[in-house]
Amino acid sequence: MQKFLISEECLDNNKAVIKGQDAKHIYKVLRLKIGDHIPLTDGKGMDYEGKILTIAPDLIQLNLTKGHHSKTESSLHITVCCAMLKDKKMDMVIKHLTQLGIVEWVPFFCERSIPTPDSKRLLKRTERWDTIVKESIKQCQRSRLVSICTPKNFQELLDLSDNFHQKIAFWEKSSHPLTQLPPAPSDSRVIILIGPEGGFTDEEISLAQAKGFEAYTLGPRVMRAETAAICATSLIQHLLGDI
Repeated sequence: MQKFLISEECLDNNKAVIKGQDAKHIYKVLRLKIGDHIPLTDGKGMDYEGKILTIAPDLIQLNLTKGHHSKTESSLHITVCCAMLKDKKMDMVIKHLTQLGIVEWVPFFCERSIPTPDSKRLLKRTERWDTIVKESIKQCQRSRLVSICTPKNFQELLDLSDNFHQKIAFWEKSSHPLTQLPPAPSDSRVIILIGPEGGFTDEEISLAQAKGFEAYTLGPRVMRAETAAICATSLIQHLLGDI
């Protein structure tokens, strides 16, 4: 059974409530009944087991019988920064990166990224990404919501990188394979830069290197930006994390 997300305002000591579409799904699709148990998470790393006290299509009341720190979260703190792409591509990227276990996602604009949408459209996109994250953590049994930053410009992005142990930029012109990545503790803070279609400019890589980033290659084949984001994160999790 998928893990259901409960917000802080729906938690009260050893009681919880589930509302809206999740309640409807539990009632009409899963057809659970009073006394059945449901896996829950608060989205901050705590998991619970909830026993159904009352159930209706729009509201389910539960007694929390168990609470413990999640065993599904990676010890590696990964922040992935992705240059802005077209809508559906960004949707796919955040969906898969959530499943891979990242902690933070930072969309950004750079010289070769898509034109900046207006503020209203950008807000709608950010709200959609938040919804995708919530659906994805249920499916993959995660217990922590991915933090989604407001889209940044390139300099703002670099200014966020000061407190990371490892800073990695993927660039098709680099001659350094990931086999040269130095080892690091599994609980390291890692920030990853993924460029747009067309890649980073030489100047952008120089600015990143001045901030302590090392440029690595993903191999001799040129990947689409969305593929590179998923591939790079998978490889870093394999080398330093829990995959």
